[in-house]
Amino acid sequence: MIEFKGVSKVFKTKDREVKALDDVTFRVEKGQIAGVIGFSGAGKSTLIRSVNLLERPTDGDVIVNGQSIMSLKGSQLQKAKRDIGMIFQHFNLLQSKTVFENVAVPLRLVRTPQAEVKKRVAELLEFVGLSDKADSYPEQLSGGQKQRIGIARALASNPAVLLCDEATSALDPETTSAILQLLKRVNTEFNVTILIITHEMGVIREICDKVAVMESGRIIEEGTVLDVFSKPQHQTTKNFVRSVVNDQIPASVRRILEQGSEKTRIYKIEFIGESSGKPLLSELVRKFDVDVNVLFGNITEIQDTPFGSLTVEVQGEPESLEAAFQFILDKDLLVSEVKLDA
Repeated sequence: MIEFKGVSKVFKTKDREVKALDDVTFRVEKGQIAGVIGFSGAGKSTLIRSVNLLERPTDGDVIVNGQSIMSLKGSQLQKAKRDIGMIFQHFNLLQSKTVFENVAVPLRLVRTPQAEVKKRVAELLEFVGLSDKADSYPEQLSGGQKQRIGIARALASNPAVLLCDEATSALDPETTSAILQLLKRVNTEFNVTILIITHEMGVIREICDKVAVMESGRIIEEGTVLDVFSKPQHQTTKNFVRSVVNDQIPASVRRILEQGSEKTRIYKIEFIGESSGKPLLSELVRKFDVDVNVLFGNITEIQDTPFGSLTVEVQGEPESLEAAFQFILDKDLLVSEVKLDA
């Protein structure tokens, strides 16, 4: 479990003060995968680095596994930090050491017996699929392999919490997906609580249970991934969602529709869960004297739940259009009329 309680962080320079975090309150439950997303400068890196006190908050408190990390000192703090693993955007591997020795670093630091080191490193290299790379050096590995080694190293001390600092932003899309699936295995097989920061909404969609959106050092929106994707409230959140779930009518189609008449309406219909499989459009045509033209649509899966939207042009007499609109509403679907001049 990770909890931020009124956390603020001020960086002081000779000329001014910069408030990187501004009264952040956010909670990640045990066993969850939570994501924090924001543009550069939003404060997300400072937030995640406050969990293991790489950045000590100016105000507020950070609770990890039931204890205030900020109240700990000396050996107590070091022990608590060993329960918090971290992987980085640029891997942070030791170039002069082999893969085996890179993974072994956390174990060496606490003087683990050599037999235990060999056993644990072998287990972790097998888990990340790189048993054959034990004697290789980082320069001989691909980016995806380096990050797998970073994950193995972070797991060496059996942490309860894993922090991921832009862990996939240096990787290509195919490798990113493989690394995210590996993190999902870490979560499910080892019951590790994971906190991810990213600027990619695709990462949030693929792996996270919960998401917080940051802007100017504050959390402006949070909730389950399904809720945030299906009902984004803040404009910044809407922009992030549209980066992976585009629901905008293409400009070429808009130009054609702008020549329409009073006998035309454009509706955006949103589907969640079982409603995604209902034959709505065929029912509209059968029940009402209207023609339906699909303009734009998409469907994706979030947390094993189908979610998407359909933008349609409905043509007919005004009374038929109104009846069709009411019919959609009665299906308990979220529907809104699209104004082309909006």
